[in-house]
Amino acid sequence: MDTALLVLLCAFPVVWCYSSGLIMDSCGDLLPHHSGLRPQTGPSPYTVTTEHSSYRPGEEVKVMLQGPASSPFIGFLLQARVVGDSFPVGWFSLISTAAQLLTCHHRSNASVSHRSNSAKNSIQVAWKSEPSGDIKAVTFHASFVQNYQVFWVNVTSPSLKIVNDYQDGSTSSPTPPVSSTPQLHGISSAGCGITKVCFSQPPNCDPTVFPDCYFMSAMMTSPNGPAIRYEMTGPSDGYIAFGFSDDQMMGNDDIYICGVGNNGRLWVQRAFSTGRSAPQVVPLGNVSEVKTSMQNRVLSCSFTSTNMISTKATSGFKKSYHLMFAHGPSNRGGIQIHTGTFISANKIDVSRPSLAPKAGLPCLIQAHGALMLIAWMTLGSVGMMVARYLRAAAGGLNFWGKDVWFLVHAAVMSVTLAATAIAFILSFSHVKAWSGGAHPVLGCIVMILSSLQLFLALLRCGPQHKLRFLFSWFHALNGMAIKSIAVAAIFTGLELIDSTTDHWLMKVMGGFVGWEVLFYILLEYNLKWKVKGNDNTASIGSKMMRADTMLVTLYFLGNFSFLIALLVGIGML
Repeated sequence: MDTALLVLLCAFPVVWCYSSGLIMDSCGDLLPHHSGLRPQTGPSPYTVTTEHSSYRPGEEVKVMLQGPASSPFIGFLLQARVVGDSFPVGWFSLISTAAQLLTCHHRSNASVSHRSNSAKNSIQVAWKSEPSGDIKAVTFHASFVQNYQVFWVNVTSPSLKIVNDYQDGSTSSPTPPVSSTPQLHGISSAGCGITKVCFSQPPNCDPTVFPDCYFMSAMMTSPNGPAIRYEMTGPSDGYIAFGFSDDQMMGNDDIYICGVGNNGRLWVQRAFSTGRSAPQVVPLGNVSEVKTSMQNRVLSCSFTSTNMISTKATSGFKKSYHLMFAHGPSNRGGIQIHTGTFISANKIDVSRPSLAPKAGLPCLIQAHGALMLIAWMTLGSVGMMVARYLRAAAGGLNFWGKDVWFLVHAAVMSVTLAATAIAFILSFSHVKAWSGGAHPVLGCIVMILSSLQLFLALLRCGPQHKLRFLFSWFHALNGMAIKSIAVAAIFTGLELIDSTTDHWLMKVMGGFVGWEVLFYILLEYNLKWKVKGNDNTASIGSKMMRADTMLVTLYFLGNFSFLIALLVGIGML
């Protein structure tokens, strides 16, 4: 008796939780997860049907769940899925008061479930597909619970076929897509600050002049009504997006996305971001006059919206928000983590025409970039050159019982490692997340290999040890690997922050690397001749050693000039 009572008390919270219909854990497999029980394998007495056998993108479709009067169901879970896929698509709205909407796979209103464990013979809800994107045939999948022990899983409706591929941004009848032409929207900087709000990178750029310009604008189309005409354009193979935020950090933002699917079809979505997780797609709402185009990787979208701008703390048209712009790759019609973003320095009221100034690069990121440049484009290079090319030039000088060249090499490389570690900490302390594509991966590899280089150097065997050559080879090869990966990391980092019209920071960095490669070749050539000269006459070897010193000095002067140019450029971002 006591044992049975204990079991019932333990099971009661689980049963109570399921009776509420809040069953987000069942989003993937549609199983009610009743402990130790399996679904029925025979035919289901319950059915899922739709009012039509086909649909148009953005069109509302009524879905009915029905069962016999003699066998009511107490619970259910309903989703729409693309035929052959396992993820929910579209959004539901309620008709029956016995149902409630659920968030599944980060998509709000993507599923419907029961509100209580009362007996039900029929449920009716409305479903609407995305108005654009990769639209395909769908089926509705449902699970029905007759009682705690008896339930059916994955009961499906007949396939709901699509009749026409329309792109529609409105809530009324579908609108045919407009063909893609270079001047489809006439998106330009004309009227910026006079009739519309404009926000761009580089600042004040005109997308008709600079196709690589990232640009968005907002213009009130009716002084008496809350209608705004939005435009956005920029180079991307995946998506571009802009949003409204209460601060300069991503999270709790109202977002519009312009993207391209795997089959090249363009789409417009609305989303809301929570924290640093992926934004949740929400119904597009009152959006009309949607136009999209893609020309030479330049993605463009424009549309009119009467949706209220809404963030977590603020809601309304004549309110001020920070503007955000992001771009990155997409997959299967869904956006991936952005590869570039910029934010307005001030809050902007879109009902008042203005030019939104772009916020400068955060100080921590500027310091990160400066330290990595100093570490691996100057200090690290000098340390490596001293060890390889200036040993003989030091003339066997000793200090504290150590060769001077070794002390210089060890000191410079130690400072390089310290600067790398500080830069590494600064970047992650600011971002607090993994973003930026290949750049953080390369940075982590540089940090790991640099730490390994120091650790093995401290444990190296003596100069006369028979295995010393193994350390020497690994130390040299690992050093070159670190240098190469660090250069790649700097290039990818500059690509993320270089907002100049002609990308001159990237060009200066290219010149920087070319300068280094040239002097490595000259010094290596000189080293070969020096070895050959020492075999012949001492005078030739002496001249070659002086050439080493001159080449390293000239290299350092040029290196310092490139470094100053890049540091100034980063400081101006």
